Amino acid sequence: MDELLKHYEHLIETITLVPSDGGKFEVTVNGKLLYSKLQTHRHAEPGEVLGLVRKLAGE
Repeated sequence: MDELLKHYEHLIETITLVPSDGGKFEVTVNGKLLYSKLQTHRHAEPGEVLGLVRKLAGE
């Protein structure tokens, strides 16, 4: 999360960490779902979430 804020604080309106059970891990930026462990059935690779945010930012 630190890396996201370091590079994209100017684009991100909200980041929310919601504790859950059952292995749920989802990343939503400004209301758009970027990554879901429930959908992919795997953990995000290192840098994968940051790459998705870069893509959203048009970089």
